[in-house]
Amino acid sequence: MAIRKIITPPNPLLKKPSLLVEEVDGRIRALVNDMFETMYDAPGIGLAAVQVGEPLSVIVMDTAKEDEEPRPRALINPRIVWAAEEEREYEEGCLSVPDIYDKVVRPARVKVRYLDLDGQPREEEFADMDATCVQHEIDHTKGILFIDYLGRLKRERYLKKVIKKAKQAQEA
Repeated sequence: MAIRKIITPPNPLLKKPSLLVEEVDGRIRALVNDMFETMYDAPGIGLAAVQVGEPLSVIVMDTAKEDEEPRPRALINPRIVWAAEEEREYEEGCLSVPDIYDKVVRPARVKVRYLDLDGQPREEEFADMDATCVQHEIDHTKGILFIDYLGRLKRERYLKKVIKKAKQAQEA
């Protein structure tokens, strides 16, 4: 297992749709292990493979609070097959858009079809924080960042901050 570098804008990979995984093999399981290690180290509650430079439709998440048992989940080729009409607003952040938080409105519940780490098809309903997290991560597989839901001016201001911070980090 290894902690991988999390990419940030303006890296063009973040805006491209990810490729579907053809076979869940040892390479994919190793990627998932690295993603969990990277996500927990960051720390975060979700991570898509594209965020570590692998444009594959793979996400990991663990929304357990600090005082709860971990609930790690890996979803391969996830897609939303149903969304509730009821919506929920949540202040989101993103490991690829560090130190930026803003409110996003999403369906309060979704049903997701995906492959598990054994390559078996699964279908699961997610609610509340889990629903927000899984939608956020699935968006990454489509080339969508959470700031894309915000107004143009706010999004541009946030992107400038992230790009400036990345340049400062490179120069240091």
